[in-house]
Amino acid sequence: MLQKTITFLLLTYLSLSLSACATQKQETGLLWKISGNELEQPSYLYGTHHLVPLSFLDSISGLTTAFDATEQTVGELDMNNMGEMQMQLMTASLMPDNYSYDVMLNDEDREMLDETLKEYVGVGLEQLSQMKPAMLNTLLSVMMYKKMYPSDENGLSMDEHFQKEARNKNLQTLGLESVQDQIDVLFGSQPIERQAESLICSIKHIDYGKKQMDRLMTAYYAQDLTAMAKLFEEDDPDNPCPSTDEEKDELNKERNLKWMKKLPEMMSEKSSFIAVGCLHLVGDDGLINLLRKEGYKVESVK
Repeated sequence: MLQKTITFLLLTYLSLSLSACATQKQETGLLWKISGNELEQPSYLYGTHHLVPLSFLDSISGLTTAFDATEQTVGELDMNNMGEMQMQLMTASLMPDNYSYDVMLNDEDREMLDETLKEYVGVGLEQLSQMKPAMLNTLLSVMMYKKMYPSDENGLSMDEHFQKEARNKNLQTLGLESVQDQIDVLFGSQPIERQAESLICSIKHIDYGKKQMDRLMTAYYAQDLTAMAKLFEEDDPDNPCPSTDEEKDELNKERNLKWMKKLPEMMSEKSSFIAVGCLHLVGDDGLINLLRKEGYKVESVK
């Protein structure tokens, strides 16, 4: 189970952890057509959820037509070599030599972490003590989701699915960032001590995390971008584990701005099907708005 889950932990964590966007009314829909600004052929933007079953895609109007009309598929990562990605992720997830949970956590918090890991992952700190706190937080989020939303579908994530379908058609797949880029955000944006603090806070307030996960799922299935934006933009006074503004920007805004340096050239060269986490679409710093600011016409596919 752990080995199968590890292949999309990065995408999942970065999707579930996205943060504040400027308040604005969003149109509904997960599939968007991008045209104008001297594009010879339109491209399409789709907002994925990295853990939602693939059967959900059957409910997206126009999705197959849009995908078939494009000449390449663009994701957050080029997932062409999953084995290499997994090795990079596992290496980066290892705790530095001079850190341990015995030192970082008191007995009570360490016992609570061990019990929570056993409940959701099936193994405890004895097996997972070499993993950084950010990785354990990610692993717990994924396994919590699987418990809350059990499914008979245990195959590919949406992101893997779209790229596999492209390769089956002998089409190119491209990534907007490297595995190292995502590793830097997941493991490099916070000191180990801050990672441990966030992990323990999340466990102590696990019911709040479940509530937020539930709200995101409801919004995603409704294709309600306004609800998605609101979920992460509101300064919830009940949030026991808030991120700093800098942490929020690293997860969302800064990555979107970097992607916008690549997307125009990609779309100009070939009609592209762009599949990224749904929360990258919303808000003033989301891709829909950023593309419009660059002169593209971006419209929901109904």
